[in-house]
Amino acid sequence: MDEGFTTTCPATPDDVLRRESAQEETVTANRGWWDREADDYLAEHGRFLGDADLVWGPEGWTEEDLHVLGPVESLADLTILEFGGGGAQGARWCAAHGARVVSTDLSAGMLATAATLSARSPGPAPLLAQADATRLPFADGSFDLVFSAYGATPFVADSAALMAELARVLRPGGRLAFSTSHPIRWAFPDVPGPEGLTASGSYFDETPYVESTDGRATYVEHHRTTGHRIAEIVDAGLVLEALLEPEWPPDNTEAWGGWSPLRGAHLPGTAIFVARRPG
Repeated sequence: MDEGFTTTCPATPDDVLRRESAQEETVTANRGWWDREADDYLAEHGRFLGDADLVWGPEGWTEEDLHVLGPVESLADLTILEFGGGGAQGARWCAAHGARVVSTDLSAGMLATAATLSARSPGPAPLLAQADATRLPFADGSFDLVFSAYGATPFVADSAALMAELARVLRPGGRLAFSTSHPIRWAFPDVPGPEGLTASGSYFDETPYVESTDGRATYVEHHRTTGHRIAEIVDAGLVLEALLEPEWPPDNTEAWGGWSPLRGAHLPGTAIFVARRPG
């Protein structure tokens, strides 16, 4: 589920609420949203994301900038999983550096986008698989490295189960890295201008955000505080190694949804969690 860097529904919902949403409803809503949105998302954001690059968030920082996964030469011959990979741009970048890569996504529409990008990219293509990130079709300890740039994490109802599943498929000593909307953003309106700088809600309110049409959920996003995210990582048996809060770079003048240079000068927009399975 490359839920990407967005909270804007392609069709205007007739109801927007903060209410509970269980896993089944969340999966159905978000699979449908990304199946419908896949082509437009690529058309709108494809230039920013590239065909074979690993962009960690709307700030525009890439893996070559941040080295979240470690030295680039260390990727050679690793077995890597990108979960919630969407167009599999990050997986394609890892494959170009010698890794064996599988990219999964909940949405068949996003996997079709990934296949299109692979067909037009000159480098090696990752394997693609449709899967709910909380129920991965891989054996225990299958991967040296598991990562995602904004995929799945805020779009599953049971993120504790997600962390446990990611830990399960990691080999002892393997690394997990994922980016997601910074939790502090949930206390502020999701708009790029000055009105997005005044807190309007509680950071501690973890009630999901749900868009609905005709009484049916069409998009669901889940919030966790920083402490809650870290607790889920630790409870999954992983050791947190780093928490990155990238600043907005001065050369990025683009707004993306509620992300913008103005807000980026005052608030972190992205959080990147890095953990390791002991072993």
